[in-house]
Amino acid sequence: MSDRATGPGLRGYTVPRTPTGRASLVPRPPWHYVGDFMVVDYWADPDACVALLPEGLEPHPDPGRCAAIFVDWQSCSEGGEELVDPARSQYREFFIVINGLLDGEEVTTCPFIWVDQDFALARGWIQGFPKKLGQVWMTRTFGLDVAADPGTAPGARYGATCSARGHRIAEMTLTVEGESAEGPRHNAPPLVNVRHFPRLEAGRHDEPAVHELVRAKSRDRAASAVLEGEATLALHPAPGEEHDALQPVRVGRGYRLTFAYTVDDLETVRGYA
Repeated sequence: MSDRATGPGLRGYTVPRTPTGRASLVPRPPWHYVGDFMVVDYWADPDACVALLPEGLEPHPDPGRCAAIFVDWQSCSEGGEELVDPARSQYREFFIVINGLLDGEEVTTCPFIWVDQDFALARGWIQGFPKKLGQVWMTRTFGLDVAADPGTAPGARYGATCSARGHRIAEMTLTVEGESAEGPRHNAPPLVNVRHFPRLEAGRHDEPAVHELVRAKSRDRAASAVLEGEATLALHPAPGEEHDALQPVRVGRGYRLTFAYTVDDLETVRGYA
């Protein structure tokens, strides 16, 4: 179904809905993504990880397993018109995932995530990501052997930072040692999140309009070779934030890669009364 009006009424996949639907903050799926990733596998306090698991997930046998991920994204809807209007296609984000079990299967869940564009924030809420606004910066490579480009050879150094409401909340570095045989592990299992939309009606504030456990689905995946090396990760406390409960107690390997996929579906694992 097109977002363009074919008769009376308002159109649009999301608000604002209009007679044409063109003003919707998030266009109708499918959504096509490609991005440069920096990932660090790490371990946090096991009790803090277990406390953040949504209902329906059980602790992982290694209950402190986490991953911290920075991404420099470009995305578009089916027609690709956003690609020639990059303010509508480019954004960056930082997020943390915890490992858990769903009916005995290894999964991940995302308790904290920050993004720097409104359309990506709203699109994330639709998918079950608890996105908040932040400012994210990442080192880039342009494929040239020049001083301003770190390149991909051993010794290349990359960094990334995230700030929110005037406070730096996360920073990561990676020193490339070579190509990775396996790639990151702690964010590899399927992603399971909670879609939660509350009510404002008096007396029903504790009765959300939507509260369901969902599994992310994607198709048409493509990935580059993965670079691996020594990494650092720091999570900093800030007013109104709780992500530092997952600060690293041990840092594993760091990775850099480019990854692409398409989203036009979501699996509802279970609803909650």
